[in-house]
Parts: sequence; structure tokens; C-alpha cells
Amino acid sequence: MEQNLCLEQLDGIPSFSEKVQGQDFCMTKPQLDIMQMNITNCCNLGCKHCHVNADPTHTKMMSRKIMKDCLQVFEENNFSVLDITGGSPEMNPDFQWLVEEASRKNIHTIVRSNLVILTEEGYTHFPDLYAKHKVEIVASLPYYSEKDTDRQRGNGVFKACIDMLKKLNKLGYGKTSDLVLNLVYNPGGAFLPPKQDSLTLEYKKKLMDKYEITFNQLYTITNNPIGRFGDFLVRSGNLKPYMNRLVSAFNPAALENMMCRNQFSVGIDGTLYDCDFNQARGWTIEGVHQIQDLKGKPITSRKIVFGNHCYACTAGSGSSCGGTTT
Repeated sequence: MEQNLCLEQLDGIPSFSEKVQGQDFCMTKPQLDIMQMNITNCCNLGCKHCHVNADPTHTKMMSRKIMKDCLQVFEENNFSVLDITGGSPEMNPDFQWLVEEASRKNIHTIVRSNLVILTEEGYTHFPDLYAKHKVEIVASLPYYSEKDTDRQRGNGVFKACIDMLKKLNKLGYGKTSDLVLNLVYNPGGAFLPPKQDSLTLEYKKKLMDKYEITFNQLYTITNNPIGRFGDFLVRSGNLKPYMNRLVSAFNPAALENMMCRNQFSVGIDGTLYDCDFNQARGWTIEGVHQIQDLKGKPITSRKIVFGNHCYACTAGSGSSCGGTTT
């Protein structure tokens, strides 16, 4: 079933675009801080909650030319943070070049890693590379128990993650101020995440007591009803109940800090989107659509392209790639 059609035509689900129409929140902020680059849809895993449907069968890779265009636009427009994601971004052959080039330009860089890839042949050198260049790591760990994590991400994933977290701790991640290690929690089903602060304390205690692992912050992210998770909702008959849950939990206070107001997302081929979720749906930004066409031009405030999937970012305490927003 086509989710782009489903989400916008579900009976009883009010239009998110109409709900926020005419408000200041419909526009991006004058100065954007974050450039998020999705550099591949290839991944060594096939997680059930993945909104971009990444897995080992996909092979698209962002070219080095597009990476150079991104870095040029980044510097010309005074972005603050480069956020590299995928798929598993480490699987792009030019990934190391991108990290090293960003470091040379003194760009604060975030890499979103599933951790498991760092234990596999050909990728085991990346933890040392991250430490050398002070890369901030955002690592997916859906839960602190093996059973729940492996159910969501595949057999053996939890053990590999724990082994890598221990290695990262030994390198200083989560322990020294310049080596930041943040974890990400995604619900294992069609429900909202718990409160971020309380779950952070729970994670910290469980991981320290059992594995002597420490980290900086935990981000709780609401599953978006698109991609592989959206397919699950459709198959299980939970799409409308889940959307009703998101709509019922709509929080106007979350509008101010929606991530789409402070960033844009660059797709594998250089196409521009308001966020990673819009990218998954193929909804480009208003105005210029390609990163190469922004070179030498100032980025101005623009109207955000909204859809009913945006309810996931405004439910409860709000949700973004950096956790809760309220």
C-alpha cells in the first residue's frame, strides 16, 4: 500500500498542514545550523523501525563531488553542525574522505552509526578515526536488553553493540568532554517513547551496572509511520490507531523546535529536503532542489513542506534527530 496516499487520506486524521497553516512555525529560521547528509541507503542491517528502508541490498552512494558541494554550501552559509547519516554511512567508499575533510575545515561532525558495522571487516579502524577527529557519535541502541534489541534489529546485534560501546569507552568516548557518545532509543512497536530524562537515567544505570558502559545522552525518537515501520503498521492493521495516537498526543509547544526549522537534509543524489523523513517520502524543499544550485548563493528562510507524518515529531515531548524538543 502506498504510504504517501495512506497517511494523507486516513479517515478522521486531520491534516497536519492545515493545523499549522499561517503560523510562524511554517517557516524555517533565518539561520540554519544543521546540514544533514544521507550518503548511502546501503546498510549491514535491516532494522524494523527504519524509515528509509536501508538494508544490504541497496547500493546507492553519494559521490565525492556532491560531498564537496555540500561542504562548500556549509561554509558559505555558516552552518554549525554536519550530521552524516545513511543507511550505514561508513559503507560509502568516500566516507573517510568526508570525515577527514570536515575535520580539516574545523567542522563539528556527527556520525550516526549502528555500531555493528564498526565490528565488521573493513570498518574496524573507524573508531580510532572518530577519536582522532573528535567526531560526535550518535549510536542506535533500541534498548539495554539483548532480547528487545535483537528483536528489533537482528540476532547478535546487541552483543556487537555492547562490545563496540566498551571499545569506544576505552578510547575516551562518553568519558572526556571532546569525545561525545550519544545513544538513540526507538520504541519496539506502535507506541510513543517514555520520558527521555527518566529513560536516560535507566539506561545509564543498567549499562553501567551490567557492562560498565558510560555515555553522554540518550535521545528518545518517536517512530515515524513511513518506510519499513510504516509497512509494519499497514500489515498489522495498526496504521490508523497509531496515527490516532500521534494526533491525540499533538503538542503545540513542540512546533517551535521542530528540526525542519533549523536544518535541511541532502539526499544521496544531492536533492534537498526539509528533513530525513521528507526525504524518505520524496518530498523536496520549496525553491532550489539541488545542493549544487546553492553554491555561491545565500540560503534564505523558506516555507516548510508538511505532511501527516509530521505528527510523529510533535507528539508528546516532541521528537527529532536530537531527541525530544520540549
